[in-house]
Amino acid sequence: MNPENVIAAPRVVLVAITKHGAAQVAALARELPQAELCVAEKFAPALAGLANPLRVYSGAFKDEIGELFARYDQIVFFVSLGAVVRLIAPHLKSKDEDPGVLVVDDAGEFVIPVLSGHVGGANAMAEQIAALLRATPVLTTASDVGKTIPVDILGRELGWRVEAPKINITRVSAHVVNEEPVAFVQEAGSPHWWTRPTPLPAHIQRFERFADVDLGRFKAVLWVTHAEVPEILWQRLAERLVVYRPPLA
Repeated sequence: MNPENVIAAPRVVLVAITKHGAAQVAALARELPQAELCVAEKFAPALAGLANPLRVYSGAFKDEIGELFARYDQIVFFVSLGAVVRLIAPHLKSKDEDPGVLVVDDAGEFVIPVLSGHVGGANAMAEQIAALLRATPVLTTASDVGKTIPVDILGRELGWRVEAPKINITRVSAHVVNEEPVAFVQEAGSPHWWTRPTPLPAHIQRFERFADVDLGRFKAVLWVTHAEVPEILWQRLAERLVVYRPPLA
C-alpha cells in the first residue's frame, strides 16, 4: 500500500479537572491504551500504573486549551458541557481545522460530540467511547442521525479524496439528508464503503457507469471514479456533482 494512502490513527486525549473526572478517565484509559491523559497535578496519583502517556498541569486549566487544540485530533472532556463550551470558544477556527471535542457527563451515561462531530470524527469517537462505557452517544449531525451518506467524508477511511467545490458539497449534502433522488456511481475503489448496519436509503440509486445515469431524474450525483471530469460537465451539473478519487491500485 502506498504510505500516502494510510490513514493515521487519531491523536486522542482524555481530560479531567476533578477527582471524580480523573477516576472516570482512569477507567476509560484502560480500554483506550493509545489515548493520552491530561489531569490536574493533584489528581495525577489516580492514574498511577496506567500505560497511557500522562500530561499533568498545575496552573489554570484554561491555559491548557490552546495546546490541546494544537496537539490532538480528539479531545474527550470529563467536564461539564457548559464549561467546555466557554473554554473552547476562543480557540475555534473552522470545521476543517478544529479537533473533535467530546463531553462525557458526570454519571458516564452520555457521550456528547460538541465540535467537529462530522468532519473531525467526533461522532465516530463518541460511538466508540459510548460502547466502551455502555453509554448513549448523543449525535445531532443530520447524516448520522438519518443513517445516510456523509457526503463530505465518504470513503475517508478507505483513502478516498473528495473533489468538488464546497458549495457542491453543501448543496449535495442537503439533497441527501432531505431524501431527494441521488445517483451514486461507482466506477473505481473499494465496494466496502457503506459501513452502517442499516440499508442504503431508498432515495439513493446505485450505478456502475456514469453514462447510465439519466441526469434529469436526479437532484445530485456522487461519482467515484479515476476518470477525468470535463469542465463542461461540472458546468452542466452546476452544484449537483461531487466526485471521489479512490487510491490508485
